[in-house]
Amino acid sequence: MNIGILTSGGDSQGMNSAIRAITRTAIVKGHKVFGIQKGYQGLMEGLFIPLDLRDVGDILHRGGTFLQSARSLEFKEATGQEKALAKLREANIDHLVVIGGDGSYHGALALYERGFPTYGLPGTIDNDIACTDYTIGFDTTVNLVVGLINNVRDTSTSHERTSIIEVMGRGSGDIALHAGVASGADVIIIPEVEWSMDEVCQVIHEGFNRGKKHGIVVVAEGAASGEHVAEEIERKTGLEARSTKLGYVQRGGSPSAFDRILTSRMGDKVIECIESGISGVAIGIEGGEITSHPLKEVLSKKSTFDVKLYEIAKNLSK
Repeated sequence: MNIGILTSGGDSQGMNSAIRAITRTAIVKGHKVFGIQKGYQGLMEGLFIPLDLRDVGDILHRGGTFLQSARSLEFKEATGQEKALAKLREANIDHLVVIGGDGSYHGALALYERGFPTYGLPGTIDNDIACTDYTIGFDTTVNLVVGLINNVRDTSTSHERTSIIEVMGRGSGDIALHAGVASGADVIIIPEVEWSMDEVCQVIHEGFNRGKKHGIVVVAEGAASGEHVAEEIERKTGLEARSTKLGYVQRGGSPSAFDRILTSRMGDKVIECIESGISGVAIGIEGGEITSHPLKEVLSKKSTFDVKLYEIAKNLSK
């Protein structure tokens, strides 16, 4: 069989590792693999390159995606999807594996509903895909953010100020929540939970009254602006506060051991699905087991928010 692979949407650490796992597993089992450059845009343009074992060597530890990614408004339309299908048939591709987030999954589902066998791997740092406990790149990003918060904490202590760290996560606060717990943040502000500026200021003020030399607030971009939170803390408490927006640095860097192992297992699973005649599915990890669910089911659900972990975070910040 001929298997195509593309990466779409925002890049995440571990995408290269996933491409490597799919390619090598497929080739070992006697299949041919083609990389599709620049996501769905490249699919419509027929940017296909054959991949062999050597082509995916020395990429396990590299962040980003060597196939590159691009957003495409044209592909969202029926004419764009038909153009993509024509290119797949022209290249004799039998199956298409899409590595990306919610938007990428919608594209894969659209092709599947038009009769083409597609598969999804959850490549997004936000951890906002349903039917999987973790997405590719999330663990790496959390570890990276924790390291950066540790660095900011040093200067915050030196100047006895509060640092507000704004992290990615428009609709999901998982990066903020997990990084906040791991770094001992005083306050974690996320879109899933209502919050008040008065409560934030109270927590910070009480901390300094207990003798703390610094304060740490982690904010998900979808919940608030870090700059605004810093301004309000200064205005309401009289304490110095500074905001740091981490931005796209969170998507870069070498994937963690967890993400490398996760993608290796997911790559094996998707080839298993292909060989078993199961298509139109997304691969995930649940309770430590690699699983698959129909793309339509995954897209109809919301990712699960860990309420218990949030409660733990509030207790530990006292």
